[in-house]
Amino acid sequence: MKHTGKVIKKHLLTGISYMIPLIVASGLCIALAQIFGGTDVAQNAGTIPFYLNQIGGWGMGLVVPLFTAAIAMSIADRPAFAPGLVIGYVAVQISTGFIGGIVGGFLVGYVVVAIKKYIKVPTSMIGLMPIMIIPLLATVICGILMLTIVGQPIAGLQTFLLSFLQSMQGSSRFVMGTILGAMSSFDFGGPVNKTASLFADGLLVDGIYEPQAVKFIGSMVPVFGIALSFVLTRYKYTKTEKEALKAAVPMGICMITEGVIPIAARDLIRVVASCSIGSAIGGGLSMVLGVGSTVPHGGLFVVPLMIHPWSFVLCLTIGSVITGVMLSVWKPVVKEHEKEQDNEEREEAEADLSGINFTKGM
Repeated sequence: MKHTGKVIKKHLLTGISYMIPLIVASGLCIALAQIFGGTDVAQNAGTIPFYLNQIGGWGMGLVVPLFTAAIAMSIADRPAFAPGLVIGYVAVQISTGFIGGIVGGFLVGYVVVAIKKYIKVPTSMIGLMPIMIIPLLATVICGILMLTIVGQPIAGLQTFLLSFLQSMQGSSRFVMGTILGAMSSFDFGGPVNKTASLFADGLLVDGIYEPQAVKFIGSMVPVFGIALSFVLTRYKYTKTEKEALKAAVPMGICMITEGVIPIAARDLIRVVASCSIGSAIGGGLSMVLGVGSTVPHGGLFVVPLMIHPWSFVLCLTIGSVITGVMLSVWKPVVKEHEKEQDNEEREEAEADLSGINFTKGM
């Protein structure tokens, strides 16, 4: 079961790695169009912002097909890519959205695996398998399944989910933001964070931008919150943690949370709880204030392109302050034996590096 989970995660991450550059490029086009052309940019035909908005919109329309094709290719190699594109487009056309794209990718991938295993052809036709027979059979089989059996329940679920999110007001939006913010922060780029990220990216494709901003907050609050805690109570941090922060802060500016893992590992419960609570409150406020992001990555560099950027800065600041103050109050003072252990670890690391010959082979 554990192995199956790792395999599924691997294929999903492959799909995400192909999808993110397309979302970034398309989302930035839409954001720039709205900055220079206003919110009614779609009405200003013939202008540069109008064209940018069109390009971004068409690019977003390719996200699910590319995501589906990448998952399928991860499972069954290149012969699965073309049918994956087609099934991803089918998923968009029958309104199954991102969820349908995921299901379609796995469906195509394993159907192609089955075709390779069970369909045998004469030696003279082996060359036609990857370019004609496999793509044709996979497209037909998976396309019919998506249109008749698989797609309809997913389309109903997707419609319900979007309607529910769009109808949320006040306290329900805050609760949604707190859950998503806490998930984005909880394991510093691990599976829980990836689940929240996948959810936010899927809604971004459907034109719902608020969860994407919450994802930004949950990914950056841990770094800035811990950095603030260090400023407030330096005596509660070891030299190793101080060194880790030097790398973590620049990474946090770029929305890379993994830099705080060495710090969290030394005091897991306090750090995780403080970061999750700060991110939850910041995320909840972000949803209530209607903050949104049309791009999925970029950290502080894309804040000017967000919907209500100053509100985003406010929410990020509040979440970071809550995390920093909680951690400073909660975190114990570094004890002498911990300082000694920290010094020993640093000396061992330096000794290991001193034994490396960097000039060898040059």
